[in-house]
Amino acid sequence: MNDEIKAFDAIVVGAGQGGIPLAVALANNGWSVAVVERKYVGGSCINSGCTPTKTMISSARVAHLISRAKEYGVDCAPCSVDLSKVIKRKDDIVKSFRDGKRNLLLSTPGVSLIEGNARFVDKKQLEVELVSGGSELIKADKIIIDTGTSPSKPPIPGLDNATVLDSTSIMEIDKIPEHLLVIGGGYVGLEFGQMFRRFGSEVTIIQRNKQLLPLEDQDVAAEIEKILKGEDINVLTSTDTTKIDKPANERIVLIVKTGAEELTLEGSHLLVATGRNPNTSFLNPEATGISLDKKGFIPVNNQLETTVPGIFAIGDVNGGPAFTHISYDDHQILLKNLVEGDNTNISGRLLPYVVFMDPQLGRIGMTEKEASDKGYIFKVAKIPMSWVARAIETDETRGLMKAIVDTTTGRLLGAAILGIEGGELMSALQIAMLGNVPYTIMRDGMFAHPSLSESFNTLFSSLES
Repeated sequence: MNDEIKAFDAIVVGAGQGGIPLAVALANNGWSVAVVERKYVGGSCINSGCTPTKTMISSARVAHLISRAKEYGVDCAPCSVDLSKVIKRKDDIVKSFRDGKRNLLLSTPGVSLIEGNARFVDKKQLEVELVSGGSELIKADKIIIDTGTSPSKPPIPGLDNATVLDSTSIMEIDKIPEHLLVIGGGYVGLEFGQMFRRFGSEVTIIQRNKQLLPLEDQDVAAEIEKILKGEDINVLTSTDTTKIDKPANERIVLIVKTGAEELTLEGSHLLVATGRNPNTSFLNPEATGISLDKKGFIPVNNQLETTVPGIFAIGDVNGGPAFTHISYDDHQILLKNLVEGDNTNISGRLLPYVVFMDPQLGRIGMTEKEASDKGYIFKVAKIPMSWVARAIETDETRGLMKAIVDTTTGRLLGAAILGIEGGELMSALQIAMLGNVPYTIMRDGMFAHPSLSESFNTLFSSLES
């Protein structure tokens, strides 16, 4: 180890979607910044999350549209999927994004990219085990942890003896599964389940909770289940996986329990999509005095500072919702506070997200249940997508639109758009919420015809009927 300690104004541990722009912005403000990355620049979003999954989902949607071509009066040859080409397309896009982020760091004056594993020695100092060999010591008054999360494994008997796929490894398989078993009915399970069904796999989703996407309203979850079953995906809710067997023929066998009934499910591949664990094991945060929570996440206050002054945690590793845009917003908040001496915090920020199944589920603000639990007096605007002219014209009528409106103020409390371009429609409602626009403006506004946005006229008019 090199005993010389290199000093910086700030150290960012993890080159994710919050850490990279923060490092560049600090450097552009005259700070010297070290960015430590143990594997790939870009974080899970670019390398194993948003970018690769949505790229493959796009391929699956093309296959799905071709299978429906006759419904549009178009006669296509039988569709076949070359998974190797799907994966190559995904890899090429990932590499392009990753290289772009890496080049940004390398070309920014004041930023030093250090490739290796970082662990705390004390509150201001880190030892980096270099990828190239050896190690070095670095220190700074401000240290930002952006190490993200990794797929977790549930404590199911037999899991360690079976060949198991997670959200990263399933994107590297060399053939389309004959029957994909999916444990977990959250975002990851639904996106991959539908994707591989469209590639040609038989798919079974096993969900422990009574509904898919447990944080969503029951009516939204029921519509999602209906959509998936409409594509011949087998969905088992209120179902526990009690045991996993791997017989001699290399198949995967799940023993599951639904109520009092025990079932045996057999498949060719198993995807476990039951959550993520924080990447903190190597970091040795205990050397700073930081106490991890019971799941290993790093608790922070509403300004993203840990219990140790000068050490911050942004993105997934601090235990908040695991979305890239949260990590990016974290960096903006921290930048204002560190550079401008501001007092910005995360309290009250709106949380948008999109589940990239097809059709998309775009979500912003409170669900109906959350609004009720918090004591709001509200009205619910709700219409099926089959009432939307543009959806009818494109033959994409699955899903629904739902908005929660405060009765007293007329302001939107939240919305769920399950339908074609649901994420984009949700974003329009998010802008209305950011501007405190009452629902009547959306109800009475003039939108281009025939566009999806004009459905806001219909949606909010439903409150008056």
